[in-house]
Amino acid sequence: MNFSASLRLMVILVQLWPCSPSLQNSSAQNTVQAFTAVRRVKRGWLWEPFFVTEEQISPDPVYIGQLKSDLDKQDGNLQYILTGEGAGSIFDIDENNGKIYLKQKLDREKKPFYALSAQAINRNTQFPVEPESEFIIKVRDVNDNAPQFLGGPYVATVPEMSPEGTSVTQVTATDADDPSYGNSARLLYSLVQGQPYFSVEPKTGVIRMASQMDRETKDQYLVIIQAKDMVGQPGAFSATATVTINLSDINDNPPKFQQRLYYMSVSEEAPVGTTIGKVFAEDSDIGDNAAMDYFIEGDSSDVFDIITNNETQEGIILLKKRVDYESRRRYSIEAKAVNRYIDERFLEEGPFEDTTIVKINVEDADEPPVFTSESYVMKTAEGAMSGSLVGVVTARDPDYDGSPVRYSIVHSTHLKRLFSINEHNGAIITTEPLDREIASWHNITVTATETRNPEKISEANVYVEVLDVNDNAPEFPKTYETFVCENAVSGQLIQSISAVDRDDSAEGHRFHFSLAQEDTNSSHFTVKDNQDNTAGIFTEKSGFRRQEQFYFYLPILIQDNGTPPLTSTNTLTVTVCDCDTEVNTFYCRYGAFMYSLGLSTEALVAVLACILIFLVFLLAIVTIRQQQKKKPPFSEKMEEFRENIVSYDDEGGGEEDTEAFDISALRTRTVMRTHKPRRKVASEIQSVYRQSLQVGPDSAIFRQFISEKLEEANTDPRVPPYDSLQTYAFEGTGSLAGSLSSLGSNTSDMDQSYDYLADWGPHFKQLAGMYASHRSVVD
Repeated sequence: MNFSASLRLMVILVQLWPCSPSLQNSSAQNTVQAFTAVRRVKRGWLWEPFFVTEEQISPDPVYIGQLKSDLDKQDGNLQYILTGEGAGSIFDIDENNGKIYLKQKLDREKKPFYALSAQAINRNTQFPVEPESEFIIKVRDVNDNAPQFLGGPYVATVPEMSPEGTSVTQVTATDADDPSYGNSARLLYSLVQGQPYFSVEPKTGVIRMASQMDRETKDQYLVIIQAKDMVGQPGAFSATATVTINLSDINDNPPKFQQRLYYMSVSEEAPVGTTIGKVFAEDSDIGDNAAMDYFIEGDSSDVFDIITNNETQEGIILLKKRVDYESRRRYSIEAKAVNRYIDERFLEEGPFEDTTIVKINVEDADEPPVFTSESYVMKTAEGAMSGSLVGVVTARDPDYDGSPVRYSIVHSTHLKRLFSINEHNGAIITTEPLDREIASWHNITVTATETRNPEKISEANVYVEVLDVNDNAPEFPKTYETFVCENAVSGQLIQSISAVDRDDSAEGHRFHFSLAQEDTNSSHFTVKDNQDNTAGIFTEKSGFRRQEQFYFYLPILIQDNGTPPLTSTNTLTVTVCDCDTEVNTFYCRYGAFMYSLGLSTEALVAVLACILIFLVFLLAIVTIRQQQKKKPPFSEKMEEFRENIVSYDDEGGGEEDTEAFDISALRTRTVMRTHKPRRKVASEIQSVYRQSLQVGPDSAIFRQFISEKLEEANTDPRVPPYDSLQTYAFEGTGSLAGSLSSLGSNTSDMDQSYDYLADWGPHFKQLAGMYASHRSVVD
């Protein structure tokens, strides 16, 4: 194949210019412009792109273009082959002349271009005469898609009274057509509904305010926006979107009272904090813009108060101070409502507040008496005579007619016994002398009652202070234990003392200590006043003897600084101790105790020894008696009858006591031995006894019997924990008297009748029942 040969390529370009949908169905030959482009190349193909218009509809295949080689002599030796995207299905080639045809309608929005390969081969040799190369068929767009609003639903909010031109929101539509070719995807926005309040920018879709709007007039608008392609030309596609625009509130309205005059009333008995009435100012705004606060203007603010109910935006008028009908019967107050949050942009339109007048009438009521003071403080001297005046309380009826008042004291019985009050004039007097040291203050509750209406009662507290007088002499604060050694030297301190005084002293207590003049022991001890309300007791001589005098009693005089001063004599007991340098307090107390009993130490030791011997003797007697009580009677017979007698030391509870002990132990002992079944002992003993009459006690039969019983006792874990000695004695076979044992008797316990036990009374009822039940079982 000659690769240097050139190829002449004839490209026929088919183009469908934009037109209305009605014209798109016309004959392709009327709307196609064809031109031929010829380009010569060396060694290879040089392709020009092919273009085909989308949505092209024709019953026959649509001619797109032609491929032709310079080596094609039109003798049918060359064959044109088309491969690639859509070859054979969408595109087809005439293998004889290279013409390319479109077999079906294309959609650019699904696939904008197709990549194919072309080749020319010799039919005879099947070798290519031109090298294979690729080319592209582009799908040219037509306006076959309408715009779409994909961001809906659209909701926007803009403050009310916004100026003209304020941007509200932006809506955007999309078009699936090719924006790079023609005007199919070029959109134009317009306002279908919303004039004259809003406008829209044609190219951007931005919605703007066209005029100022008041939310209180209308708070929501529905705006319809239309988007058209083809720049709005005739035949263009369009779409619409609805935008909901809400106007947000601003504080552009002041509060307004619904009434310019309010009438209210309050009783003079109403306590502080009573709700008198409510006022309401309406605000057309909403939310925080409608929030307001209420105030009271003028001098009435000290009597009345107003608070704001934030939920209802009402002003609640409260009683701040109690009113009196007799003093003032009506009030006129001015209530003001002010917006809590004010927008400064609208201050020029006027103040955002409003006022109204509230007239309040005071209603008369039967009030209780009123004391001249809520509490009284009175003073009286302690020890004052009964009937002394303490003070006077006064109350009056505040009502217009003025009812008389009766006074009384209400409190504990103790206070009624100490004080009384004149029911007519309120004079409080004492009923007995008062003692400040018992109670320095007294709290009295006095009542005043209207005589015409006893239900109207008032109370007042009276505090009575009892003034102190010097009526208590000083005394020792405690009982002193003072000791002195026999070998004490002169001038030795043996005790420090002080004093207390139950009276109250405004200047502070001052005490003076001294020995009484009649003291006979003044030659032995002396008192030194320390001038600080304490004093020291010193020895006046050296050496003391217990045998001569065991105790010394010192009369100490203590004088206070009251008016007039009081003096008391307090006795200090000094005990002489047998010591060297230091006092052993315990030993001294022991010696003092012995001295008070008049006994010496030796005598006390002898008494204690006698008591100890007596206690030992008494303990020995008690021990012997207890041992005698523990020794069981008939000890010798207990061993003999232990096999058949069950011993218990519990005190019975009578016939009704069934839980004191296990009654089954009286019936049989074999119930306790469940690990090994026992044979019938009575039959065995009778059998052995009969054999013993023939073989004697030394027979192997008896030895076997005893061995079995011993083995049974040793292996039974339920038997009592003691050794058992069982003796079996048999009479000789040659005795003329015969056997005295009951083992050989033909009668047994089962043959005996125990019916007589039922006649013994209720105490033997259970025993009779046991034998009766046992006999019935045997039968």
